[in-house]
Amino acid sequence: MKGYFRIGVFVSFLPINFASSNLFLFSYFCGQLKSNTKVPVQEQILTDLLEAIEITDVRDLIVFNDDFNTFEHVIETLIRVCKHTPEQAEQCTWLIHHKGKCKVKAGSYEELNPMREAIVDAGIDAKIV
Repeated sequence: MKGYFRIGVFVSFLPINFASSNLFLFSYFCGQLKSNTKVPVQEQILTDLLEAIEITDVRDLIVFNDDFNTFEHVIETLIRVCKHTPEQAEQCTWLIHHKGKCKVKAGSYEELNPMREAIVDAGIDAKIV
């Protein structure tokens, strides 16, 4: 999954009564509204929502199957590099073996690139998508 929708465009198309009819939902995500504010409730809710949402570019670290690496090597690499539990690493390794690939981690490019490099240095094919 590469990113999220742009929240500014989403908010600009909200119907006028959307915020008032879903006040509970917005309050839940945005925190308690200040009762002493003189800003209209709908505007305050939308402002709080925009401040609460951080737009990020989420990417996936995918590991691919090959005919060279052993199960033990892939499991040890996922535990060491991605900080997987032994069970999680084993499950990912089985998925890689049977499906041909597995998403082993999600995050920003800056977080995933050092992991990808370490996995590739270990002789395992990995890509960030």
